[in-house]
Amino acid sequence: MYKFRDYLNNISIRRVIVMLLGVVLTGWGIATFRLAALGTDPYSGMNLALADFLGIPYPTLQILVNIGFFIIQLLWGRALLGPGTIANAFGLAYVVSFFYAIYRKYLPAPEGLPLRLLILLIGLAICSLGLSMYQQADLGVAPYDALPLILTKRIKNTPFFLWRVLADAGCALVCFLTGGVLGIGTLATAFGLGPVIQLFDHSLTAVFLGNKSGK
Repeated sequence: MYKFRDYLNNISIRRVIVMLLGVVLTGWGIATFRLAALGTDPYSGMNLALADFLGIPYPTLQILVNIGFFIIQLLWGRALLGPGTIANAFGLAYVVSFFYAIYRKYLPAPEGLPLRLLILLIGLAICSLGLSMYQQADLGVAPYDALPLILTKRIKNTPFFLWRVLADAGCALVCFLTGGVLGIGTLATAFGLGPVIQLFDHSLTAVFLGNKSGK
């Protein structure tokens, strides 16, 4: 049976630092998506829209939603738990809000589609590097990301891709119904994050972890 302390065999100061930097960079990237105002990843978009719709601070709303997914993970996906799970579930939204507040204070709202697209691409690069570092540190899976993995394992002969698409589509639908922003950024994160993350896996993240293979 899986025990949380099993992760002690995989923990090192370097991996913890890389994981935490990954959370910070991911949050910075999502804040940059918000600045571009062209849509963000479906899960963040849903939580941002729900927070506005319900009048709840975004970090509070995201933590509440994460707790729901965390319970599912605790019951059926314990092997996916780790320190990184906690850091992501309870810290990411605060990082997003921190960087977005800085943007709002010191930068004017970007005007014109070319500038907003440039900001979107910058956000894509930052977020991809953050996710690469978080995932390659291998210290636990975020509660939302664990859901399709759990469903793939428990419902035989169903591909991970199917559950991930359904989960993201559900988040996008909730985002739309509650007045959130869906746009080019939503598509960019859906189809662009994966390839850029893989690029970073075998370059910068491998260097940070001292592993030439990027694993």
